[in-house]
Amino acid sequence: MPSSTSPDQGDDLETCLLRFSDLDLKDTSIINPSSSLKAELDVNTKKKYSFAKKKAFALFVKTKEVPAPSYKGKEIWWKCCQQLFTGPTSIHRHVAAQHADEVWHQTASVLKQLAVASSTSKSLKSADKRNPPKECLTRNHDVSAWLPDISCFSPDELISGEGSDEGEVLLYYCYRDLEDPHWICAWQTALCRHLHLTGKVRIATEGINGTVGGSKLATRLYVEVMLSCPLFKHYLCEDDFKSSKGGACCFPELRVGVFEEIVPMGISPNKISYKKPGIHLSPGEFHKEVEKFLSQANQEQSDTILLDCRNFYESKIGRFQGCLAPDIRKFSYFPGYVDRNLDLFREKRVLMYCTGGIRCERGSAYLKAKGVCKEVFQLKGGIHKYLEEFPDGFYKGKLFVFDERYALSYNSDIVSECSYCGAPWDQYKLCSTPQCRQLVLTCPACQGQGLTACCVTCQDKGSSPASSPAQHSFKEECDCTARRPRIPSELSQQAPPPLSPEPRPDVAEDGPCLCERHQQHFPEASQS
Repeated sequence: MPSSTSPDQGDDLETCLLRFSDLDLKDTSIINPSSSLKAELDVNTKKKYSFAKKKAFALFVKTKEVPAPSYKGKEIWWKCCQQLFTGPTSIHRHVAAQHADEVWHQTASVLKQLAVASSTSKSLKSADKRNPPKECLTRNHDVSAWLPDISCFSPDELISGEGSDEGEVLLYYCYRDLEDPHWICAWQTALCRHLHLTGKVRIATEGINGTVGGSKLATRLYVEVMLSCPLFKHYLCEDDFKSSKGGACCFPELRVGVFEEIVPMGISPNKISYKKPGIHLSPGEFHKEVEKFLSQANQEQSDTILLDCRNFYESKIGRFQGCLAPDIRKFSYFPGYVDRNLDLFREKRVLMYCTGGIRCERGSAYLKAKGVCKEVFQLKGGIHKYLEEFPDGFYKGKLFVFDERYALSYNSDIVSECSYCGAPWDQYKLCSTPQCRQLVLTCPACQGQGLTACCVTCQDKGSSPASSPAQHSFKEECDCTARRPRIPSELSQQAPPPLSPEPRPDVAEDGPCLCERHQQHFPEASQS
């Protein structure tokens, strides 16, 4: 009978990455077994083949689990091929007889993961020998020693699958004191180029914040290197990496730099530190808190505020029900927003959230430092992790991202409207005037009528004769931006996000953009 018991614990490969829980058994792009695959595996990995086959079988069986009737207690049954199986023996026989091909293909996928794991492990062990692990790596250490061995993969394997349907985008951050951010910058640049990754990585003495895209093989190797690096292995875990469909195509290039802050709040980390944030709540805990808040008859009189820390153009296309969504254009305005509306938070329990959690780290620290709130909580892993667990929960609409995709969709809710006709619409486009940096919600019908600009002024500019390229290289302030208050004052807690066209931010707070024009709109950073 197939078993999920692991092989000998003494093998080095056991610490390498049999991350079977991460496998997607419904993946139609699973590789076919071949002699070339086996050739990639070292001797130790070949010894694991039998275990990999058993594991693939057990995982396939697990996908067929269904709850038994309530009178059976906590028993598990299985349903496959429109048949119900009440015992493990019967389902195992069925899978062995009817689904051998699927199990075989999945075994190949497991072996491929072992190959990745093995190559990463060997390269990092080699790096350990050349550079004894230290908490503080310096310029004296060769960055090439901390790159994974990719000799067992062809360039095509690393690059293949970079498209939005087969590739992947990673979003992560890690707050920890770094003594030599410039060495980290050089290492990250070399690592990303080594793996053919694009995106943006922002480094400071307070930590690292990255958004990178590439093939699934490349992103998997990147995660393993980050988790093995002495600087981060005690601070990062696999769950800290948020992934979504995408790839290298989502970003125009690789941009790695050293900054004062890994998320641009506009206040020195020496004044407001990441070390004093709000209380972290898991997605499940946050869900319960929101449920309790929404169940209250009069939310305006509640002692709880559900606070969206993102910018208005983000919350406009997706947000938690009942939230307070500040009408601010970028995160560096958030401290001013708190100061101007401090009485709003007095004696309140504040539940904060953002895309991936990083803005809440220092945003909650800033709010706590004001000393007016009862308690300050933040959603661990941000909306990204919440939607993975509760796609049909209390967050409605799309999740805005700072790259060519603009948004990720986890549910079918549309919470925004076309800026021209008011029809439900949530797909952003850039204003058609080259000098403008606005994001516009304009539905296909209105686009067909030529309504592709953010305001009348821009529409008129778009209708005038084309300007020279030099004139297109700088940004002109649009009427939409000029009439928007920099720091809004809240008259009520439940003020909804505005329906006006959306200015493109000066700072890329959750990730970089894709084209040259986008880079002008996102000159600084990635946030989450």
